[in-house]
Amino acid sequence: MVALRGLPFLITEGMRVALTPPALNRERMSTVERATPGGDGATGLVRFSCAHNLDEASDLTGCYVLAEASDLDLEPLTAAVDDLIDRPVADDRLGDIGCITEVICGPANDAWVVEGRFGEAILPVIPDVVLDLPDEGAIPVHLPGGILPEELFERASRQAGADVGNGEVEEDAPCA
Repeated sequence: MVALRGLPFLITEGMRVALTPPALNRERMSTVERATPGGDGATGLVRFSCAHNLDEASDLTGCYVLAEASDLDLEPLTAAVDDLIDRPVADDRLGDIGCITEVICGPANDAWVVEGRFGEAILPVIPDVVLDLPDEGAIPVHLPGGILPEELFERASRQAGADVGNGEVEEDAPCA
């Protein structure tokens, strides 16, 4: 089984799921009898109550597995794409870097396209980069090397040293 939209493997034993598209020769609803996550976090081996032999399991190829949202343990970095568009993003060293204009769904993780004062940047949505996902306001990030020119971080570091104790706080630029 492979998770969709870059989500982690969320299926657990005992879950009641719907298999779509429905087929005439099997139950539409099935119970997860065994779920073993793969090492990559997005795949796994699953045994359903409706498939106990190779022929029955082969009939599930290409099916989508739908679970109740209340049965899933969603990670904190999971958010609806529509809720992310136009959200401001602020780096812990550079401050405001822009707003999310696009969400790219990848097999390992999503990526955000952020456009702002440094041009366009593509940020991987992983815990080392996205520090938190608050309900509103700027999303705090820690940009890794290579996303923006290194001299920006060096300049920010020199500026931070010169500004220590002056009490000034730069306001975030609004998006849109």
